[in-house]
Amino acid sequence: MFDSPATLAQQESNQFLQDVWQGLSSKQKYLESKYFYDENGDVIFQKIMDCSDYYLTRCEMDILKNKTAELAFPITAPGTPFDLIELGAGDASKTYFLLKHLLKSNADFVYKPIDISGHILDVLEDNLSQQLPNLKVAPCEGDYFQALDRICQTSNRRKIVLFLGSNIGNMQLDESESFCQQMAHHLNPGDFAIVGFDLKKNPKTILKAYDDDEGVTSEFNLNLLHRINRDLDGNFDLKQFEHYQNYDPLTGACRSFLVSLTEQTVTIAGRDFYFAKDEAIYMEVSQKYSPEDIDELAERSGFKTVSHCYDHKKWYMDAIWKVI
Repeated sequence: MFDSPATLAQQESNQFLQDVWQGLSSKQKYLESKYFYDENGDVIFQKIMDCSDYYLTRCEMDILKNKTAELAFPITAPGTPFDLIELGAGDASKTYFLLKHLLKSNADFVYKPIDISGHILDVLEDNLSQQLPNLKVAPCEGDYFQALDRICQTSNRRKIVLFLGSNIGNMQLDESESFCQQMAHHLNPGDFAIVGFDLKKNPKTILKAYDDDEGVTSEFNLNLLHRINRDLDGNFDLKQFEHYQNYDPLTGACRSFLVSLTEQTVTIAGRDFYFAKDEAIYMEVSQKYSPEDIDELAERSGFKTVSHCYDHKKWYMDAIWKVI
């Protein structure tokens, strides 16, 4: 028996609260970046992708628009039906070009976008129904591997997993390896993954992408405090927190924080959390990779590298991996 929508919503709210309490009780306070994406967070992130300094979306769009056949050939070469599963699909604005190419090539596939945000999946389905009316779409809301597991249990077709947008960069290095190992574990030998990686480059270029002049990234981070206030009976004063970003070119880690501008106590669902002046909440990492880092990650995770697809600046890579 399936849980009712009301029950599921309550479970998600309870998990959100427990995760927030745990993060803000830690010696180094943190909040989980997966909670950025409520309805307002989705809108703000779309604004980030339109920022002049945020190159990542444009670079990956360059690949998907101009190297579509290069991406599609390895996954369609076997000539058998497949599920095209996208983890963290968003609005599918970039994936559209690959989907369009596959339809024109008469590939036999079903597009199965997975996202934690039901709102963005609704947007995706509405858009694709108009743009690509012949496309078979089966959206799946939820955490990546729970949803992937459901798909694998209900379909015996080949699996092609898309993990684009440099979403893998939002993990610590050990977490990214564990994630890729789990992804390989859910798949069968001969299945594929296409994974988007932001590459190491001039540190100023990277830092500017996450500390934009328009202040949109700051708005995105602060929106999580607003969500806690709204959904968890919190009382964050957003004016008393400031966005801070740094980048370490040696490790490739670009990290964001919210810094308390004053000594203060914040209450969330009846529980108090003390902040010292200048104390930071760790919000998110955006990890950058070299091509060698990417090949080594594939090998450690149960994949072999099939090819590298770069944008024309070679700032970004969509790596095509095959399960071994």
